[in-house]
Amino acid sequence: MTAVRRALVWAALLAVILVPLVLSLNSPLLAWRNPIYILAGIAGVVAMALLVVQPLLVAGTLPGLPGIHGRNAHRWVGAGLALAVVVHVAALWATSPPDVVDALLFASPTPFSVWGVIAMWAVFAAGGLAWLRKLLKLRPKLWRLLHVTFVTAAITGSVVHAMLIEGTMETVSKAVLCAAVLIIALRTFMRLKVWALFVPQRR
Repeated sequence: MTAVRRALVWAALLAVILVPLVLSLNSPLLAWRNPIYILAGIAGVVAMALLVVQPLLVAGTLPGLPGIHGRNAHRWVGAGLALAVVVHVAALWATSPPDVVDALLFASPTPFSVWGVIAMWAVFAAGGLAWLRKLLKLRPKLWRLLHVTFVTAAITGSVVHAMLIEGTMETVSKAVLCAAVLIIALRTFMRLKVWALFVPQRR
């Protein structure tokens, strides 16, 4: 890959990530909100942005981060993703505990809350499997199968949650970010041939 192409790849990635974040920070809906509410919204945007990066890292397709370097970064970015989700939920709890309780109990009347909670637990499950991989001593194929399943649930839940909610994010940039999450994840799944994990091995 030439230097120009590497620069273009990084520029495109940064644009997809930073434009929604900058537009969210300038959202008129935040004009009279308290800092904790603003933190909750921005943490959610950051979590969505990290979902774009994660598949690229694990596949080693980001310039300068091939192979083991990309996978090592994937682990730490995954930890950052989980932290962003924790901050998002904790800040929402601080602003409105009853709403968060209803969401966690799947009793919220708003569909986006249900998808958000599904995505949250899927992120925690995928991250927990990664950090406890050696302790759990799962067979490699079973571990990958579970991890991919939770990742798929996290991506699906996050995208539906983001698209349904009318909040901090600007509409067009949000749609582009969500599309990028789905397209990059699908391309990575195809590149890594993850469907083979769901095919029983012949004996």
